[in-house]
Amino acid sequence: QVQLVESGGGSVQAGGSLRLSCASSGGTFSSYRMGWFRQAPGKEREFVAFISMNGGSTDYADSVKGRFTISRDNAKNTVYLQMNSLKPEETAVYYCAARSSLRSPYYSTLGYDVWGQGTQVTVSS
Repeated sequence: QVQLVESGGGSVQAGGSLRLSCASSGGTFSSYRMGWFRQAPGKEREFVAFISMNGGSTDYADSVKGRFTISRDNAKNTVYLQMNSLKPEETAVYYCAARSSLRSPYYSTLGYDVWGQGTQVTVSS
């Protein structure tokens, strides 16, 4: 099974941009659907974005539509999350996750088998 490592987090001012990366190893990356989630202090982990195995299908939480873009490069075993026009309330730890089965919806944390360790994103006003 794959192992996931996120990078690219950091501190940015409101309205700024960051690009997160999630590198995988130890498995067949192209056979996994991938998702990004985030968790703010004291809150539940929430869905951000989803991408299909070949990248042909994506979906986003309503709160990030038009500002965030998920993509993947199967040759590099990496999934990305481009985040633009960031808001202070989007300060959170961002996680990527791999989904191999369809037992639960892709917007649910239960739908994913493997998680990265997370990367902190801090947006200041």
